[in-house]
Amino acid sequence: MGASRKLQGEIDRVLKKVQEGVDVFDSIWNKVYDTDNANQKEKFEADLKKEIKKLQRYRDQIKTWIQSSEIKDKKVSASYEQALVDARKHIEREMERFKICEKETKTKAFSKEGLGQQPKTPANQVKQRNRERKREIDEKTDRLDEKRNRLDEKRK
Repeated sequence: MGASRKLQGEIDRVLKKVQEGVDVFDSIWNKVYDTDNANQKEKFEADLKKEIKKLQRYRDQIKTWIQSSEIKDKKVSASYEQALVDARKHIEREMERFKICEKETKTKAFSKEGLGQQPKTPANQVKQRNRERKREIDEKTDRLDEKRNRLDEKRK
């Protein structure tokens, strides 16, 4: 029982580190795409690479735990197994995002691939589009909440 509790403690610690790592990755990701300065962009991309490497190490540990007999035999709570799987998938999504960023960085401006790309939209246009999307989502959420409230009132 003590080993199981120790494992749960380790899993909790790694899951917390994964969440913190994903938050840091997101923060750096935003900095990469918000800056126009090439030197800063390179620095942020290096930071992004460092952070993804940490997340990959956690992913390897998580994969080991998922395959372990203690998790498979349900000696540790089933919720831990699902949390581990979710964390692994989250890390893999971030790895895909990093791969896209890395590809954009390494594409030469006048290569066939670079010339075939869509011209980049200015950051202010992207931010404006994101604000508009967020506003639309907020409006739809408000309408859904109103409908839910009316439905609850009808049920009473």
